[in-house]
Amino acid sequence: MARRTFFSFHYERDVWRATNVRKSSQFLTSVDSEWIDASLWEDAKLTGVTALKRLMDNAITGTSVTAVLIGTETYRRRWVRYEIERSLEKGNGLFGIYIHNIRDQSGWKDSKGMNPLPSHCTTYDWVYDDGRNMLGDWVSLAYAERMQ
Repeated sequence: MARRTFFSFHYERDVWRATNVRKSSQFLTSVDSEWIDASLWEDAKLTGVTALKRLMDNAITGTSVTAVLIGTETYRRRWVRYEIERSLEKGNGLFGIYIHNIRDQSGWKDSKGMNPLPSHCTTYDWVYDDGRNMLGDWVSLAYAERMQ
């Protein structure tokens, strides 16, 4: 069954890697999900905190799973922490994906960042845990685990 999944990540630093994750499943027939991500409201930053929070809240409200893409500086991002908090309050399935091993547009990997998720949340490494083929399974597992 398809799950609407919200992707939380450090936009400025990790948008290239996040795009690779989100687009990886477009040709896999085994993945039937809709992805929602932070790039939807980058322009809202210009209109203020209240508008930005409203857009995030509305986006998370329409989802059942949140995937946090963990890069080098994700842990320090105020809005990522806000999205995690809102996802927990809503009861979304929640998991993390380390994305530092995905090469950026210049071909560079990044250093592993700290995990911003609560200790009960499962994390995966996009490269070493075969994210390209496993993303749909990870979403399904996070959804199932939210009920426990």
